[in-house]
Amino acid sequence: MSQGQNFTKGKILMPLVKFALPVLAAIFLQTMYGAVDMLVVGQFAQAADVSAVSTGSWLMQLVTAFVVGIAMGTTILLGRKIGEGRAEEGGRIIGASIMLFIIIGVVITVIMEAFAVPIARIMQTPPEAFDATVSYVRICSAGAVFIVAYNVIGSIFRGLGDSRMPLLTVAIACVFNIVGDLLLVGVFGLATAGAAIATVLAQVLSVVISLQIIRKRKFPFVFHRKDIAFDRKRMGEVFRLGFPIAFQDVLVGISFLAITAIVNSLGVIPSAGVGVAEKLCGFIMLVPSAFNQSMAAFVSQNMGAGEAGRAKKALLCGIGMSLAVGVLMAYGAFFHGDILSGIFARDGEVIAASAEYLKAYAIDCLLVSVMFCMIGYFNGCGKTLFVMVQGIVGAFGVRIPVSFLMSRMVPVSLFGVGLATPCSSGVQIVLCVGYFFWVNRKGSRAVV
Repeated sequence: MSQGQNFTKGKILMPLVKFALPVLAAIFLQTMYGAVDMLVVGQFAQAADVSAVSTGSWLMQLVTAFVVGIAMGTTILLGRKIGEGRAEEGGRIIGASIMLFIIIGVVITVIMEAFAVPIARIMQTPPEAFDATVSYVRICSAGAVFIVAYNVIGSIFRGLGDSRMPLLTVAIACVFNIVGDLLLVGVFGLATAGAAIATVLAQVLSVVISLQIIRKRKFPFVFHRKDIAFDRKRMGEVFRLGFPIAFQDVLVGISFLAITAIVNSLGVIPSAGVGVAEKLCGFIMLVPSAFNQSMAAFVSQNMGAGEAGRAKKALLCGIGMSLAVGVLMAYGAFFHGDILSGIFARDGEVIAASAEYLKAYAIDCLLVSVMFCMIGYFNGCGKTLFVMVQGIVGAFGVRIPVSFLMSRMVPVSLFGVGLATPCSSGVQIVLCVGYFFWVNRKGSRAVV
């Protein structure tokens, strides 16, 4: 393959790690992309602006999670066709995906612009941060089409076994976002609105530059403009594979929004503190997230080629590598959360609130190292319906109820509220392990 990798032959560990490293770097830059808003606003604006960016960015992450989930359908389908030796299908799959996501981008823009105010109310946004939150959401939503394009480009190349192009796309956006935040927030004092404008402009420029680069590259198949068509069959395949992932990710996102709403009701300091902690958690969860995405691409090719044994070995390799790093991340989050939180905030109360919440996430570091790899494995196997079910159980059966109960205990502990996340991860691991062995006993070729 001229652009990408074939994972169906040879060694497992090193190809998986080599593929995961650019994915890790891309997620790091993506996390930086979102964290820069919080970092710059935290240094140049007030706690209310930090709260607004925290709440607004959670809403936009929910939108992005939906897009990434659907786009995973493209990754899985492309990987499967390549594993089957049918790379010529790639052009038609990509064309159908582009048409599908054009429609999705327009729908998202209309919905988010129309319902920004009601959504902010549902989130129990603190009064001091309400207007700024609505402004952030509306400005970011205006660039929803570019958010979609930005993520679809990455999904296509991961399906081809190329994790470097998504890294380049994110790197371009990250650089522009940092420059934009420093200018609009730090120099011109536009606070929340400036952070949102910088985000949108960075994505626009990233997509435009990335498309110019892509035009000069060769693919392992032929792709023409005429492939961008309303292909009901292929659009349906992408949507069928991606929707359960997207639905699960959205519901998980909603559960975290519910936690944010619960924390928002406690006041602006807890709201800002948890917002800072959530940004840090993006960095803490980098390695498990990288193996999640890499596992899906690696496994999808091997399942397409009938190499189920290699897929299982890749799962074990991913868990081992992820867990080794997870121990270090857990240590830093639990014992040095105040130092980490000080990177994003100056207010002592906000830093203390963030550090308290981070201790719960330290526990989750260890659990998601296993859970994320298993989810990536099942996604690669095409078992996206199970992924959706276990995500719903974790989000609505555990995470929201536990966080709500902890928020009603006096005195309220942000550590207690944060424990809802590792509790959910523990239940999801039990479900994933049980499902794995259950299907293994059945001898299903689709998973084992």
